[in-house]
Amino acid sequence: MIVRSDLLTFDFDVVTVNPQGEEVERIRSSAKYQVEELGQGVTLEMVAIPGGTFLMGTTNTEEGRLKNQNPQHLVTIQPFLLGKYPVTQAQWEAVANLPKVNQFLHPDPSIIKSQNHPVEQISWDDAIEFCARLSQHTGKEYRLPSEAEWEYACRAGTTTPFHFGETCTTELANYSGIDWEYMGKICSRGAYGAGPKGQDRRETTPVGSFQVANNFGLYDMHGNVREWCADFWHENYQDAPTDGSAWVTGGDREKRVLRGGSWNTGPTKCRSAFRSVLEANASLYDIGFRVACSWD
Repeated sequence: MIVRSDLLTFDFDVVTVNPQGEEVERIRSSAKYQVEELGQGVTLEMVAIPGGTFLMGTTNTEEGRLKNQNPQHLVTIQPFLLGKYPVTQAQWEAVANLPKVNQFLHPDPSIIKSQNHPVEQISWDDAIEFCARLSQHTGKEYRLPSEAEWEYACRAGTTTPFHFGETCTTELANYSGIDWEYMGKICSRGAYGAGPKGQDRRETTPVGSFQVANNFGLYDMHGNVREWCADFWHENYQDAPTDGSAWVTGGDREKRVLRGGSWNTGPTKCRSAFRSVLEANASLYDIGFRVACSWD
């Protein structure tokens, strides 16, 4: 990858846990990024994601695996930029105050109000308008990541259910760490694999507040808010693109893909391979997004 002269460097901690959720390694790493000025003193940090080839989807034996996460297939990703964090409420407000491109954006849509928390209550259509306004403001092509780019960036070279390892803990990510029961049966487990149960915060947390990233320097890829991707919804990966592009043929064009799980889901739905789906105009209290930008 050609390293651009306008990129800065930042340092971060990367944590690995054992199957019981105990920290077994913590290393200090670094990555390149650029800063976008949004106005009102607000900035957006975009991390340089190196290109590479990875195995998308999950094995048939991974706990929580669903048919829509198969078949596994090799995908080659070109270098691109991705938000270090989900878009925050401060960033949303700054861009919502930029000139309209196609539709109105509410400057303060979130239920859980805090400038450094992820923006939520965002539809796919809203996220597309955000990208359009940001592109117009910066002269660069901002967009939602493809589903393949998102999973590649989340895994950051790992093949385990989480970039942390075989399990996850609520000391490292914001998800529901308790068992939820319905009619006497557990419908959502608070623990994954041999890992521990944990907290159920019932709200978003400030972006980056766990102070651990993955190998690419990305924060909050597991939990906090579900994140929109550009692709149409497809029931599985049969005939999926292998070049990392958004899959916008076939499938259901009225529905779009969400990744990453949230504060309102158990750990199984926060796995690197987990995918969910909603109508493009849907907006809920645990739905946000992060932006991508193609490499110049």
